[in-house]
Amino acid sequence: MDLGISGLASGFDWKTVVDQLTEVERAPERSLQSQQSLIQQRNSAFGGLKTQLAALQAKITALKDPALFDARSATSSSSTVGSATAEAGTAQGAYNFNVTQLATAAAMKGTANIGNSLSTTDNVSGVVLSSAGFSSAITAGTFTVNGKQVEIATTDTLQGVFDKINAATSGAVTGTYNASTDSIKLAGSSAITLGSATDTSNFLQVANLGNNGTSTITSRENLGAVRTNLTMSSSNLRTAINDGGSGAGAFKLNGVSISYNASSDTIADVLTRINDSTAGVTASYDTINDRFTLTNRLTGDIGVGMEDVTGNFLSATGLSTGTLERGKNMLYTMNGSGELSSMSNKITESSSGVTGLSVTALTTGAMTVTVNSNQSAIKTAIQGFVTEYNKTQSLIGTQVASSTDAKGKVTAGILADDSQASTLAGQLRRMMTAVVGSGGITSMDALGYSSSGNDDLVSTTNETKLDDALTNNLASVKELFSGTTSGLAGSLNTYLDTVIGESGSLVKHQTSLTSQSASIDTQIADMERWVLLRKDQMTASFVAMETAQQKINQQMAYLTKQFA
Repeated sequence: MDLGISGLASGFDWKTVVDQLTEVERAPERSLQSQQSLIQQRNSAFGGLKTQLAALQAKITALKDPALFDARSATSSSSTVGSATAEAGTAQGAYNFNVTQLATAAAMKGTANIGNSLSTTDNVSGVVLSSAGFSSAITAGTFTVNGKQVEIATTDTLQGVFDKINAATSGAVTGTYNASTDSIKLAGSSAITLGSATDTSNFLQVANLGNNGTSTITSRENLGAVRTNLTMSSSNLRTAINDGGSGAGAFKLNGVSISYNASSDTIADVLTRINDSTAGVTASYDTINDRFTLTNRLTGDIGVGMEDVTGNFLSATGLSTGTLERGKNMLYTMNGSGELSSMSNKITESSSGVTGLSVTALTTGAMTVTVNSNQSAIKTAIQGFVTEYNKTQSLIGTQVASSTDAKGKVTAGILADDSQASTLAGQLRRMMTAVVGSGGITSMDALGYSSSGNDDLVSTTNETKLDDALTNNLASVKELFSGTTSGLAGSLNTYLDTVIGESGSLVKHQTSLTSQSASIDTQIADMERWVLLRKDQMTASFVAMETAQQKINQQMAYLTKQFA
């Protein structure tokens, strides 16, 4: 028989009595738990207040930075003529610019017709399309002349193409080549029509043959061009490129060395190296004029330095014998001054003399650049600061105020009896409404913000005061907030450091509350161990009682049986 079952022998429900007595002995624990809950609520409230104070301090930090008040905005009266920017501290005012000439880049234009002609004679029966010196490779396929398809292969000669044109048109159109002009001529008995939507060969395009509504169509002169995508030995230049015989050809552009191998490199490879280098130029090949060009990346009237070091690349490509098309400097006047110039289309302090001002010209013409303080940013920062201050005071007010319900019961705020919160609210209000420094703008009231005296909040009492101060007395506004000795933002920031900084009073207060809560946990644990010990003792006593009662019951049963 399990004598631990309540009342099994005695008929007395002693287990319920033990549980009730145990709960009575837990009363001190419940009191401590109530205290702990209040401490934790206060700690949580201070945590929320600390977060709000950090938000306020962030706004204060922005106002403490002098760069906020030194920032400048620059606007142009004509966005089509140019745009402007101004660095911090740029002198405020209006600057009148008149741009009379934009800057352009200089270009070294190499000798034209640098490539070989298609043929040295009018006889082109030996000029095979696949190796002909056209600017682009001819593709096999068909093209149309007077509605008749002409099919060619890359193994055909140029004369063979003429023959096919003649055959396809039944002699109505003939083709010839003129070596003196390096051009192709198509002649017909009537107006010639070239091309169709189904053409698959690019012959007409590469040969520069297009409709003109007459019976004679002549391509542009100098069809022969440089094949930049072939190795230099097959590039069709009039003068062959050599690299000194060792594959280590080199030349310099603006002092930057460019290397090449005449046997393995293409001209396109070399042009890419030039463009990827720090030479400051862009190299290109003009297929129309059959010449190479080096264009300065920087604008202005500056030249291009070049020198063949090993080999003759610059000479063979006609660059060293080309003509420099000079760049232009931008010309302008400022506030009616004499003519000023800039190598680029940007006017900086080096050319205008106005520190921190940068103007980019887009076209010629007049514009007025107005430099002002960045009032909108300053105003936003001040308004943001006031908003966060009021949020902070409202939060403190909610936590320390008492409330009364419908039945008249008064409930104190969670921090009502904690002096830390009340002290903080009072100190912030005193600093916010204090007079700082002397002369000029010395308080928030001078900016249109004041306290009613009924609470710790500040409100806008005169909206024009702030705008007027930012327009007419910016230096004094700057001193009010970011003054090194007594600036409002600096003072508030220092105070908040003592409150929510690493060793701030609020941080220490939260640490103390956390410690108190932990101490209560320890006390409750100690009490619970004692309560459980007492429960075990009472349970053991009642079990002993049940044992004794069981023995008595057994004896009684025996005696009853004997007497019966």
